Amino acid sequence: PEARTRLLSGGNMQKLILGRVLERSPGLVLACQPTRGLDVGAVAEIHGRLLAARDRGAGVLLMSEDLDELFALSDRIAVIYRGRLTRPWPAEHLTIRALGLMMAGQEPADAA
Repeated sequence: PEARTRLLSGGNMQKLILGRVLERSPGLVLACQPTRGLDVGAVAEIHGRLLAARDRGAGVLLMSEDLDELFALSDRIAVIYRGRLTRPWPAEHLTIRALGLMMAGQEPADAA
């Protein structure tokens, strides 16, 4: 099986690894750029699997540069700025503009 997995494309390898991890129903999922470079169908599948893990009670820590992905999957959003983690905000209280301010090291005034 190892020889066959080496023949997979980067995207298929990414899907295989995430599938193997989520199959075990972990209590915590750390996902760094889980959909980067994947096709739209694979992105939807991975988003669904991450949300299902959350719904089963798993903690899901998502690190992504894709702001749409962050807003679609997150309950709370925090930013790492100059090596420090900002306080997490409820995703429904943030806007793209407020998130941009956080990324620039400012506290978003319009987030409640």
